[in-house]
Amino acid sequence: MSAAGRGESARAGEPYFWHRDRVDAPPPEVGHILREARRIAVVGLSPRPERDSHRVAAYLQAAGYEIVPVNPLCARVLGLCCWPSLRDAPGPIDVVDVFRRSELIEPVVDDALAIGARALWLQDGVVNEAAASRARVAGLLVVMNRCMMRDHARLLARPLP
Repeated sequence: MSAAGRGESARAGEPYFWHRDRVDAPPPEVGHILREARRIAVVGLSPRPERDSHRVAAYLQAAGYEIVPVNPLCARVLGLCCWPSLRDAPGPIDVVDVFRRSELIEPVVDDALAIGARALWLQDGVVNEAAASRARVAGLLVVMNRCMMRDHARLLARPLP
């Protein structure tokens, strides 16, 4: 059996990237976040429609969430003003949904704590146990290495695009 078939990365030191057919049950905080959140800051949101961050944010926007794009390299994404950082984004943020490499998560956690976010969601393939632990200790709900779009579609019965 391949490493990926065992739920391990094919390359040492990298988390296994879960694909669209992931069938494991989500942790309880997933349902709570998806039902209670209204404003989602998407850190690393790409203006390119073929990128996962763009597809996930567009799906969540269509599902009724208010999306707050965060990307210092863009002016507008999904018809919305794009903010250079979480600290620059206006208003309260319920969830910080992160599309950044695992080693770049610590400053995102600093920003999420500074703005008073209630949850941190690290997308598929994004794993940083130290950052997640720090966020949990500070009182944030944390989801790691899961796709918000896929979990929403599964738990709240909205079909995937």
